[in-house]
Amino acid sequence: MVEVAVPEVGGDDRTACRNLVDALPDRVADQDRRPVEPDSGLSAAWGDPAIVLRCGVPTPAALDEFAACQEANGVGWFVPEEQVEDQHADVVMTTIGRAQNVEVRVPATYRPPAAAMVDLAAAIKTTIVEEEPCV
Repeated sequence: MVEVAVPEVGGDDRTACRNLVDALPDRVADQDRRPVEPDSGLSAAWGDPAIVLRCGVPTPAALDEFAACQEANGVGWFVPEEQVEDQHADVVMTTIGRAQNVEVRVPATYRPPAAAMVDLAAAIKTTIVEEEPCV
């Protein structure tokens, strides 16, 4: 069981996030899905150490108009520059330009995070509306 902090989200955002979690794959970065606690319907986890997804998180403070956007299979991601540069660091990546923010914590063990980006893209594209494409 993976303990996950539940984002505070309601209304349409909560519905979209629950739809995302329901659509997520059983495997991410070749890791099997694991149960999360609490089972809020807003998060998911895979592997040990766990790759953890949370939907409905706030926009990261470092995400501004100058932030780089990494795109994988049609989904834009923000990864803080210091995590891009430090190949031994865990990665906390957040979707860019979607109606709800999706955060994925990828332990350094699974670097580079591109596999997780690719594996999650289809579910994100079909459930979380794109408002502004990655530039």
